[in-house]
Amino acid sequence: MHPTSDPVFLAFQAAVAGRYSIDRELGRGGMGIVYLAHEVHLDRLVAIKLLPPERATNPDLRERFLREARLAAKLSHPNIIPIHSVAESGEFVYYVMAFVDGETLAERVRTRGPLTGTDGARVLREVAWALAHAHSQGLVHRDVKPDNILLEAGTGRALVADFGIAAAVADSSAHGVAGTPEFMSPEQASGAAIDARSDLYSLGATAFYAFSGRLPFEGRTATEVLAKHVTEPAPALVSSGIAVPRKVAALVDRCLAKDPAHRPATADAVAEQLGVAMEQRRELPVALRAFVKRNSRMDGGGTLLGTFGLGTSAVLLANIYGGQAGWATLIAGATLGPLGFMVNAARRLLRQGFSYADVAPAYQREREQISEELTVDRRSRPVQLERALKWTAISAMTTAGLSTLSGIALGVGALMSPAISLALNSRTAGPWLEMLFTIGVGSWAIGISTTLGYLALLQRRTDVDTGFWARIWRGPLGRLAFSIAKRSGGGSKPAVAAMTHRATELSLGLAAEQLFESLPKETRQALGDLPAVLARLQKDAQSLRARYESLQEALSGKIAVDPEYDDLRTMRDEMHARLGEAVGALETMRLGLLRLHAGSQTVEGLTTHLNIAAEVSAQVARLVSAHQDVERALQFPRDVAVTPA
Repeated sequence: MHPTSDPVFLAFQAAVAGRYSIDRELGRGGMGIVYLAHEVHLDRLVAIKLLPPERATNPDLRERFLREARLAAKLSHPNIIPIHSVAESGEFVYYVMAFVDGETLAERVRTRGPLTGTDGARVLREVAWALAHAHSQGLVHRDVKPDNILLEAGTGRALVADFGIAAAVADSSAHGVAGTPEFMSPEQASGAAIDARSDLYSLGATAFYAFSGRLPFEGRTATEVLAKHVTEPAPALVSSGIAVPRKVAALVDRCLAKDPAHRPATADAVAEQLGVAMEQRRELPVALRAFVKRNSRMDGGGTLLGTFGLGTSAVLLANIYGGQAGWATLIAGATLGPLGFMVNAARRLLRQGFSYADVAPAYQREREQISEELTVDRRSRPVQLERALKWTAISAMTTAGLSTLSGIALGVGALMSPAISLALNSRTAGPWLEMLFTIGVGSWAIGISTTLGYLALLQRRTDVDTGFWARIWRGPLGRLAFSIAKRSGGGSKPAVAAMTHRATELSLGLAAEQLFESLPKETRQALGDLPAVLARLQKDAQSLRARYESLQEALSGKIAVDPEYDDLRTMRDEMHARLGEAVGALETMRLGLLRLHAGSQTVEGLTTHLNIAAEVSAQVARLVSAHQDVERALQFPRDVAVTPA
């Protein structure tokens, strides 16, 4: 309908003429009509929310609307739409708020689909910040929903609107409660007393919609939806089939708990946990992403061709020069080839400004992401073909291994003993080595082919590739490859790498290591234990951080005053304190090395700090050991009690 044909528009514009020039209607609903207008004196765009005229005739409703709007106008927060004024003009009651150029969260999901894990966590954290501020002022929103969350164009900032207004304009004849049925808490739906935790339930329902594009509860009527909120458990967010970060999904599920005591205690706690989840999922630099996805893995076409070429060469050499030559070629190619590949991959990563310490966190991030994606279509049980391939592969690889060991033993024996060498070269004994070679190559071929088939089936249920290469690179072979690459880098200057992906302890440790390596040789010798202490402190801090977060996650859904979990809370707090000490020790070592470079620190003084750091590491080791005992006693699930990479 054109504005000039709307009698409410015409009458309201006449009532506010000289103060506001109304441009057009932005939307309307049960809570009122929203207009876009120009504030004349300040020459700025504003949004005006007008109480429905038919309701403004009710004196009690009118007074309640004004009171709630004035309370909301006192809120000042970057994620709350500010209310400039609350006014009456004849029969009209309205409030004026800042105009936000953007779209509501509901419009965003309807037009472009659900939010990604990262975007959704950011939006929800900003909404939680807004709710926390309002709750600290004694104001409960009572109508948290996607339509009341605006996303600012350009910045994507989330802003919350209509604090407390839902109750002010509630029609007591409709359902007897205020709010929107699809996002209403059980206590609110049943007409019971509510507090800030009711907003957290509505935030959980909003998050469910933002991530999945559908509502947690649906029904033909509002009464049916309200009944489900009161009586039925909310579906788990992962059941939506959307790849959502595990910790974020668990937090949303806790917000949707029926009992307010089982929800997070405060909106601040929700924001903090979302921040932790976002921090852990910081985007990896491109070079690290390429390394963990492709550059560190020998699973391309070149590897397959190389393996085929190696086997063919070994067989040809065995036929020409005998079994010993075939075995030597096979063993040399199977060891030096992969090591050469790994050294080259490590050298490229070093030249891009990264180090061996970046590898484990990068692989951990990749595994978490793939694990979330696999939850969409997870197969929990192996199929018969998978079992058959598994046992065939084990049998063939066992045969191949025994043949290989036998061939190596005979070959080494020939080199060490003239008698054995003479026997192997004779017409009666020599063929044994060639027979073992043939059996070994055949068994290896069968074993490799069946293993690949088994792994292909297993890959549908779990992340085989990333797990395998993570173990290779985090193990002795990966450390050896980086050590060789570092020494054979040819003096090329590495690029400056982005550090946003690194935890604080990792950044401090790497900085301290670089400072140590740039010291004169004599000084490094005097501080010989320093690299080992730095490495231990980094590992200690990473272990403490992972364990603190696992305890925090395990306790986040528990009632704050429940004495059953007092021991876990004590351990969590001690983990947090020790984490600060470990990071502080790393910081002290880095500053000491900086001062040593500047000439304001002596080697003896730094040695004192080194001893203190070693003691901190020993204390951490004792604490981690105690935590492991608690894990075993409580039998924490594997996805809660986390051991860091």
